[in-house]
Amino acid sequence: MSLSDDARKDLLADLSQMGSSGRAEAENPHTFKRTYLPVPEHVRAFDPSVALVLGVRGAGKSELFRAAVQENLLPAIIRTTREARNLRIGKKIDFLTGHPLGKDFPDATEMGRFFDLQPEKAEAERDLWFAYLLRTVRSHLQTSAIYESEFLTLPGADIRRVVKAFRSLETKPLIALDDLDRRLESEDRWLLVSYDELDIIGGYDWDSMIASIRGLVGFWANYSRRWTRIRPKIFLRTDLFRRHGQSFGADLIKLAANRAEINWSDRNLYAMLIKRIANASDHLADYCRQSRVIFDEDPDLGLIPRLQKETDAKPLIEKIAGQFMGANLKKGRTFPWLLTHARDGNGHAIPRALVRLIEEAATQERERPLANRNRLLDPRSIRRALDVVSKEYVLQVNTSELPWLPGVQKRLKGQGVPMERRHVESLLSKDWDRAWSDNQPRVRPPAENASQLTDLLLEIGVFSSRQDNRLDVPDLFLAGLGLTRRGGVRRR
Repeated sequence: MSLSDDARKDLLADLSQMGSSGRAEAENPHTFKRTYLPVPEHVRAFDPSVALVLGVRGAGKSELFRAAVQENLLPAIIRTTREARNLRIGKKIDFLTGHPLGKDFPDATEMGRFFDLQPEKAEAERDLWFAYLLRTVRSHLQTSAIYESEFLTLPGADIRRVVKAFRSLETKPLIALDDLDRRLESEDRWLLVSYDELDIIGGYDWDSMIASIRGLVGFWANYSRRWTRIRPKIFLRTDLFRRHGQSFGADLIKLAANRAEINWSDRNLYAMLIKRIANASDHLADYCRQSRVIFDEDPDLGLIPRLQKETDAKPLIEKIAGQFMGANLKKGRTFPWLLTHARDGNGHAIPRALVRLIEEAATQERERPLANRNRLLDPRSIRRALDVVSKEYVLQVNTSELPWLPGVQKRLKGQGVPMERRHVESLLSKDWDRAWSDNQPRVRPPAENASQLTDLLLEIGVFSSRQDNRLDVPDLFLAGLGLTRRGGVRRR
């Protein structure tokens, strides 16, 4: 059944605006609730006994954090996810934000100055988090000695004065939190203090970032055994956990023994995508139902697709974009192609990239229609969208998580992949001591030489290694880094 021009335009308009550019932080509360998918495999992260939650870049750690802490969606998650009902969570749990704290926390420059001035680094790292924890739980305290001091009234950005005032309280903070923990236990309640966005806490100062995370891990490794009802929830990138785990020492091992990891199966990725599509408009919901997608409905979370396996999504994907990425099978099948091209070099499909790929392809179709009336999207629009998504994704990590990546882009731009490793290292070695960012001249990659940097780029999925030992770059990073693929299909 073909679509009328007006119906197709309406569906494309809704599809092009379904995801707030694929970023959980950009969505308003109502939209977020309708697009958030409770994933059974992620539910364990809400268990009070789990202190550490790991996930690759873009896996949805911030989305999980927002769902629980900011949007209070835990009751809806319990209601719609059988796995959540088996955990000790419910109305007796309160989520607090330990980081990010916005204006109530020092900026990267002040953080660096603070650590530079501390004679006892380990003590300073832990006092920092103890002090800000006390400020975070202030509304739950019943200790007048804390409220009568200047500690809680100081601006949070002034870390040196905050920590100094905290130390002047001597044992009062510990006694106050011990009392709070006993009261929580008697009321059968928990306070979960969540820490997110730790990878940007020091800005481009990697030493400050590592010192901050090490202090947080060390603090909670000690006090999570003392307090049974005040519990941490530390969201950390998987590559930081692996790369710096040794520097965090035995403290990290203690917290990691009972950790949760945010991984996405293909079934869950397609369920996430379909949930966003179906909740974007009533017209798109009807369009999805016509492809035999079965939905449950929740008053908060909206339509939730019920997929038993990933191929349950195939009829809808092929209805939207066709069976092949061209005239026939030679160009590839559309259904696996979407996930393949939203993956990093480690094979992890990035949810936000998958959403943006469809969203941008719909924008391309609105501006330059190519699909026939039986489809919403043409393969050429999807391929052009991939370049846009790659450039956006690289820009996002440039400005936050990997501020030194522009230096990689500048040194490799115009090259074709795959490349021999020695050629990559030769290019990265050029102007090694010069700036790696146009905006921040002090930015440096966390590596001592080009070989170490190449290892890091492989580890975080910017590069991948082929069987012939040449280095490749996934399409998620290809256009964003200004690279081309040898033998690739010319875009029209």
